[in-house]
Order: sequence, then C-alpha cells, then structure tokens
Amino acid sequence: MLRLGSTGAAVAEVRARLAHLGLLVSGSDNALATDIYDDHVAIAVRTFQQERGITVDGLVGPETFRRLDEARWQLGDRVVSFTPGRPMVGDDVTELQRRLNQLGFNAGRPDGIFGQRTDLALREFQRGVGVSADGTCALDTLRAFERLSRSIIGGDSGALREHASLASLRTGIADKVIVIDPGESVHPELTYAICVRIEGRLAALGTQVLLTRPEIPAERKTQSTLAEFANDMDADLVISLHLNQVESPRPNGISVYYFGSPNGGNHSPGGRILAGLINTELIGRTDRKDCLTHARTWDLLRFTQMPTVRIELGYMSNVGDAKRLTSEAFHDAVAEGVVAALTKFCSPR
Repeated sequence: MLRLGSTGAAVAEVRARLAHLGLLVSGSDNALATDIYDDHVAIAVRTFQQERGITVDGLVGPETFRRLDEARWQLGDRVVSFTPGRPMVGDDVTELQRRLNQLGFNAGRPDGIFGQRTDLALREFQRGVGVSADGTCALDTLRAFERLSRSIIGGDSGALREHASLASLRTGIADKVIVIDPGESVHPELTYAICVRIEGRLAALGTQVLLTRPEIPAERKTQSTLAEFANDMDADLVISLHLNQVESPRPNGISVYYFGSPNGGNHSPGGRILAGLINTELIGRTDRKDCLTHARTWDLLRFTQMPTVRIELGYMSNVGDAKRLTSEAFHDAVAEGVVAALTKFCSPR
C-alpha cells in the first residue's frame, strides 16, 4: 500500500503512469525522476480514482495499481485475444468492445475484460470483413476497423441489447435467482442479519436466494470471486449490503451504487434502474439521509454479467446512523424496502 511519504521504485512507477495519463504535471523538477509519494502524487491518484469510479482515498493499493496498469493500454499498443482463466484487461479492450458493439457485433458491456462474448464477437467481425477469424486483434483487424469507422457514425447495439434483455427479467419475482451478499463491513453480523431478513421475505415469494456467508475469509471472498460465483450460478440479480466507518463522525446516510463510469457513458441500464428503485424504497421507509445513487466500477459491479447493486446502509462512525443500524426495526424496514424494489423491478411492464 503506497501512501503520502512512501518512497521507492514502486512510487516511481506510479508517478510514471500518472504522468503518462497527463494527471501528474512536472514543475521545475522532472516528475518521472523522483520516487517520492508527495502531495502532487496524492492529488493525481485521487483524480484518477474519481475518474475510474473506484474508492477515492489517495492510496495506491492492489486495485488502484491494477487500474493504472489497465489505463496505459490503447487499442493497437498490444495484440489482444481471449485467454481462458486469465482474461486480458485494459482500456484497449474497452475500446475494442465499443467498436464491435457500434458495428452491430455483440461484445457485451464495454467493461474492458476480454471474455468469451468479446471473443465470439471479434471472430464474427473478422469473418465478416474477410480477415483470419482467429479471435486475435492484430494489425489486419485494426485496419478493417479503420476502414469501416469512416462510414459508421454513432449508435451502440450493445446498449440496445442490454436494454432489451431487461424484458426477460420482467416476468415476476418468483422465478428469479438472486445472490444476496453481506459485504465487507466493520460489523458483518449486522449486514448478515439484514440479509437473512431479505432472504426470508424473498423465499416466501418463491424466489431462489443464494446467501453468501460473512465468515468466509477476505482473501477467499473478494469482489471478483463473488462476481465469478454469481456468473457461474447464472444469477438474475446481485445485491450486496455494506456498512461504513470513517474517522469523521459527520458522514451519514444511505447510498446505492451500480456499474458505470462516473463521467457518463458505459453503464448497466438494469443496474441503474434497480439502484434507483432500491434507493427510493429505503429512503421512503427510513429516516436516513438520501445520498442518492451513483455509478462506480468496483470489481463486483464490473465483473458480474447481471444487474448488480451495492447498498451502503450508513456509517457506524455516525451516532444517528449507528443507532438505526443496530435496530431490528431498521433491519426490517431495509429488508422490506429491498424486497419491494426487487418485486417492482421484476414486475411485467
């Protein structure tokens, strides 16, 4: 974990990547020649985190460093292809997915992950333009994209497909498979108690609930492994509940997150709709502050193939929130609100 005051080769690498992205501008000294994590680096890291939709803390841990690595790749910088078990990830893959979708080839959500759907879409494109359909995006494929891009303006069939796929979810709540996760929390027993209430109410409606366990070690229950579990189970929806705790006692309230770029553009239409419904129900049933819904690219939201939301129920470091979060009446209100939102989301339109 790199932070203000850290030094060494890893810091020099972070500075170089930030400078490459135009986020760290050198002054009288060369920004690439130093290995000190100073205020300029901390500000640049926060800016990068905000733009990428990950936690903004000014620290460079594994997730931020991985995202910095992804950001350095532009389409054409390297040869990309599908690698089972270890998919290639980067901004170049996001651009490839965007171009395929724009041309009508279903690469799925532009999430920067070169998976099977992207591989199939690329091979279909290659067959259509007469180049080797080997699933490898190399020079001949890039040239084909350039030729076609001159005649294609606007549009995104991938977004249209995702909107259309919502219809398959709107057949009622009874036939759905929903993953409920008591996420990372300073008090996992509280989020688990709420999840159990949600599970019970959904089960009464005929929904199949897959409830993850809070005691699973953190190294095994990562956001990516949880997303892999949901994808493998072919779940229809994923709900993850969290509690916060920060140094200041002032932050408070409920917020709900879905996959998307904070600056607009790529997002999960289903996730955004579900987040809005959950937020409305929770704020209407509790007296907590409305911190609204927000787009983020955390791994769980990014890697899941179905609408996924992360619910931040409040701050244990705030007196008002902590009092409510330990109340069984509040637990019941949250469970009823989440179930009501899920029922509305899955109702036929």
